[in-house]
Amino acid sequence: MSIVTIRNVEFFNNPARFLDPYHFRVTFECIAPLKDDLEWKLIYVSSPGNEELDQELDDCLVGPVPVGVNSFEFEGLAPDPAKIPTEDVLGVAALILTGSYRDQEFVRVGYYQNTEYDNDDMKATPPEKIQFDRLVRDISTKLRVTRFQIKWDVVPQSQGHAAAGAAASAAVPSANDLDGDDANHST
Repeated sequence: MSIVTIRNVEFFNNPARFLDPYHFRVTFECIAPLKDDLEWKLIYVSSPGNEELDQELDDCLVGPVPVGVNSFEFEGLAPDPAKIPTEDVLGVAALILTGSYRDQEFVRVGYYQNTEYDNDDMKATPPEKIQFDRLVRDISTKLRVTRFQIKWDVVPQSQGHAAAGAAASAAVPSANDLDGDDANHST
């Protein structure tokens, strides 16, 4: 059972220029007090077959984390163009947000990012040398959430025997819960 569950990730600048920083808000729920901070990282993956080319754009510590729904704003630098192979600049890359506690990753949220030129002529006939100041990025709203079981240092607070059983059998939110789709709502 996870003590921390992401409820929403909201990008403030999407689409944006490729060289602009990423700016977003993460909303999460914590069901028990934590002794240590949560660590969040933003990683840009330009070449899926080569982890050495992954760029950690930024990281931050969030804490102390009170029980309840919490949020924080995160700003990460744009990827360093010099570290991206020319053949991997245009098209699809991945953007990954990770959450860790005591050096244990408990969640990974992955997004596809499409990078292209900002006008039709350059899209149809890209210049020989990449012009990064003319590139735009668009982060897909389709995301993939991966959760990992970790050793938390706390036991969730219970509100009596019945509540403890209910908490243990509560449904885990799906990726659909994060992107605003209300798949379980019928009208």
